[in-house]
Amino acid sequence: MKKIAVLLLLILHAGKLLSQEPAKEPPPARPLGFVIPADLDKVSIPFEVYNNLIVIDVLLNRSLPLKFVFDTGVRTTVLAEKSLADLLNLTYTRKITIPGAGGEKIVDAFVANNVALSIGRIQGTGHAMLVLEEDLLQLKNYLGVNVHGILGYELFNRFVVEINYNKRIITFYRPKDFRPKGRFKEIPLQVVDTKPYIQGRFVIRGDKEVTGKFMLDTGASHSLLMDKDSSPDIYVPEPNIRSILGRGLSGNIHGQLARIDRFAIDGFVFEEVICSFPDSGSYEVAGLHTIRNGTLGGGILSRFHLIMDYRNGKLYLRKGVGYKKPFEFNLSGLIIRAKGIYLNEYIIDFVRENSSADKAGLQIGDEILEINNIPAYKLNLEQLLEKLNSKNNKTVKLTVLRGNKTIRVQFRLFRLI
Repeated sequence: MKKIAVLLLLILHAGKLLSQEPAKEPPPARPLGFVIPADLDKVSIPFEVYNNLIVIDVLLNRSLPLKFVFDTGVRTTVLAEKSLADLLNLTYTRKITIPGAGGEKIVDAFVANNVALSIGRIQGTGHAMLVLEEDLLQLKNYLGVNVHGILGYELFNRFVVEINYNKRIITFYRPKDFRPKGRFKEIPLQVVDTKPYIQGRFVIRGDKEVTGKFMLDTGASHSLLMDKDSSPDIYVPEPNIRSILGRGLSGNIHGQLARIDRFAIDGFVFEEVICSFPDSGSYEVAGLHTIRNGTLGGGILSRFHLIMDYRNGKLYLRKGVGYKKPFEFNLSGLIIRAKGIYLNEYIIDFVRENSSADKAGLQIGDEILEINNIPAYKLNLEQLLEKLNSKNNKTVKLTVLRGNKTIRVQFRLFRLI
């Protein structure tokens, strides 16, 4: 998505003159943006993780509780469902069209100004927010929980942000009050056009180590993504598979998946990393190869206890409990979409060619009724996916509904890369 500049509207309040008293100084304007209460030196909030994405509770305009993805890759807060904005009678200052890489229209969006966003004890006022006319992101359907939007930069730019994936706690500090504690490794962090970047070293195959520039993207589920158009040293190794890599505003992102030998951030080294290689020209990577070589998503970031200090250009890393777990990708070959009021009805949205599920005869549109003799509605999407990707060579039993016909299949989970 091309970057969209949003104009913040600043509203100044003048003081009143009292007829029987001398003129008074106007009261100080309430500071715009996110603010930690004066009586606190930091604020901590809990978060949830779905498919490697951080989800936090947000109160919109002090009245509507919502859930947002906490995303370093987003410039402006996005509300995916216009009906929620209409419920609050938000005023839109203008309408814009969000284009794709080729300039074609993806979706219209409305700009709402002077929005209030509260996150725990942190209060935010005067925010601009993009409200999508149509929910093309479908966050709730692919995460299996009611997630309503995305926010990030306004918080990362205002505070030092500590993300403790082990305890599922985010802590916000005022930059002037922050002092790193514990055995963190300090790494240079560069913020360009609201996005955070670090240097990483990788070996695709063989002994040649290459240094590249990678964006930290907490709003991406993958472990590592590399743009093969950004450098002649980046290529798709064998073996690889074609698959859907993710989803954006313009729909599914297609490309290839393969393991690379090694990826390193300073002294932190990962081996046999599963890497996504998007097709050339996909809107997520088009025009960006002059800026970066790829992105680090939640699949790697969640292996750390990390602190981001945008103001001072520093990233602090410490190993988390999941640091050494092996990298895997979708052993069943299925992509599942949740639907229904309670998001506990599950539809097969994609079947990867030559996967175990494909060979078992599963089809797009099949509704999953049972998995391993457990009714699907008793599981949330995260739990269902865990059973479909639990262990290589493990047997899975599914009962699906195809039209009016109930079908039972059995297959083994299988690692293709």
